[in-house]
Formats: sequence, C-alpha cells, structure tokens
Amino acid sequence: MVNKIGIIVLAVFLAGCAAQPAEEVEIVSYYQAETNKPYDDVLAELKIAITEHNFRITGHSHVGKVIRQRGTPAFSDYDTIQFCNLTHAKKLLEISPHAIRHMPCNVVTYAHAGKVIVKIRLLPTDTGNPELDRFSKKMNEELKQIVDFAVEE
Repeated sequence: MVNKIGIIVLAVFLAGCAAQPAEEVEIVSYYQAETNKPYDDVLAELKIAITEHNFRITGHSHVGKVIRQRGTPAFSDYDTIQFCNLTHAKKLLEISPHAIRHMPCNVVTYAHAGKVIVKIRLLPTDTGNPELDRFSKKMNEELKQIVDFAVEE
C-alpha cells in the first residue's frame, strides 16, 4: 500500500515538474537608415519628425554624451529617444493588452564608421490577430517615415 501511495505521489510530483508550454516566440524587426549629415542635425530633425507625427517625446537618453562627461572624451555619440501617442496607445491596448511591451516607441541614433545611423523597432505584423496586424502595419509605415525624415539629405 505504501509503495502504491509513493508511486502516486511521485507521479503527481513529476507531472507538476513537466515542461510548461514554451512562450510564444516573437521576431523583432527593425528599420534602419543612415546618413552623412551632422549628428546634431539628425537628432534635431528626428525630434521634429516625431512631433509632426503627433507623438510626444517621453524620454531622451544621451548615452554617448554622458559617457564622455564621465571621463572618456573620445567616446562616440549614442542617443535613444522614447516617444508615444496616447490615442495610438489606447487603440493598441484595446486590441491587445499584451501589446504594452511595444510602448513607448524607441529610436536609437549613433555615429559609426563615419555615418549617422538611425534605427527603430517595428511592431510585429504576424501576430495571428488581424486587427493588431493591420494596426501594426500602419504604425510601422509612420515609424519609417520618421526615420526617413531624419536622415534625408
């Protein structure tokens, strides 16, 4: 009897330890463009493009500048700008509460090999939710326009 109870307890324990279904894998896509324009001009035009598309800048991290100020004077320029539009955010979250992971939008700018590179994370367009995919495709076009404006010479 004890052995049967032991086996049952062990079976229940092992079933609880069984691998849980894997989280859905999401492929992250980026859009990138580069230019020969001066770095500060690209940043300024990036901010203009963001606001002209009715987004509000919610944060700006001057990573390269701060590293230079902390004792590495030759460190390259690196910036990240976060931005959001509450109307878009509301719509996105009504479609899928899990989409909070895509907010705020984040665009990076950095100098590398004589170029200024601007790169933005795009929203996934193959989620299996047609309404979310349509929204994301529309939003991605707008995000690409912001980047293109900033690098246009």
